[in-house]
Amino acid sequence: MTALTRLFVSDNAACVHPRVWDAMRAADGPDMPYDGDALSQALDARFSALFGRECAVIWTSTGTAANALALACLTPPFAGIVCHYDAHVEADEGGAPEFYTHGAKLMLAGGEGAKVTPEGIAKVIDPIRDDVHRVQPHTLALTQATEEGRVYSPGELAALTAFARERGLRVHLDGARFANAVAHLGCAPADAGPAHGIDTLSFGFIKNGGMSAEALVVFDTGLAMEARRRRKRAGQLQSKGRYLAAQLHAMLDDDLWLANGRAANAAAQTIAQAAPDRLLQPVEANEIFMTLTAPEREALRNQGFAFYDWSDSSARFVTCWNTSEEDAGALAAALAAL
Repeated sequence: MTALTRLFVSDNAACVHPRVWDAMRAADGPDMPYDGDALSQALDARFSALFGRECAVIWTSTGTAANALALACLTPPFAGIVCHYDAHVEADEGGAPEFYTHGAKLMLAGGEGAKVTPEGIAKVIDPIRDDVHRVQPHTLALTQATEEGRVYSPGELAALTAFARERGLRVHLDGARFANAVAHLGCAPADAGPAHGIDTLSFGFIKNGGMSAEALVVFDTGLAMEARRRRKRAGQLQSKGRYLAAQLHAMLDDDLWLANGRAANAAAQTIAQAAPDRLLQPVEANEIFMTLTAPEREALRNQGFAFYDWSDSSARFVTCWNTSEEDAGALAAALAAL
């Protein structure tokens, strides 16, 4: 078998962007510990300018921590969190949301492309009686882009957040691939989520060229101190926080985060266009889901391509900010030749 030299397994496999390394080296001087350094203290203003509304920002070292801390700030232990049954907080975070919230229940809704709808949410929560015998829904957790590579439009987000407010639900947006969603929509960053009244956003940077820093963005600024206290209690308050803050600043500088998202999306389109009849979902971000038989998957791996089996008859390919035209083209040619 040919060595697996072309990785389409995950955007977590991507390299750290050189500008992120440069920013960390530039931060290599004495400064206040924890989040008292100048770079950490400047994050609120940077992200408030990006989204056009006041927010508080705390760095964490993982997206799991950002999501779980946000949900813990929004949801009491005795309440419920509505999310899609394929949502990362349900399927891929090892029970961290339940752990950080001290027991909140995840309530699972369906929806094509891992997207929930007001109707789908209502189907889950409307039958719940308002009495002591049933866990009451309290928070709605959305993912932008979704776990199946789909993107909520501004109109869809507006409808979902309006429904949530009508039903008394707080709203968290898991933005592990937020950059890819904004790149696909071609809209202002706020229109991809924050403009529609969400309470918290986990803004992913590690998949998009960062190293070890994600941003938990809190739009309900009354929750900011609670988020910081919970970060400390969760073991996420690093003593040399300036190196995490430096990464976030580097990604914001000249909209590097958005350029990287566009590059990953463009590589995904190259691959998708090679075998459109195989697509299981429209390609709207940097994930491609295709129908492939076991022998076809083996043939691709024999040519050096690494990817995930999605089911017995399908596969998932993920492009990155630094997926080369050569690698994307090689995979596209291999798929077309099957």
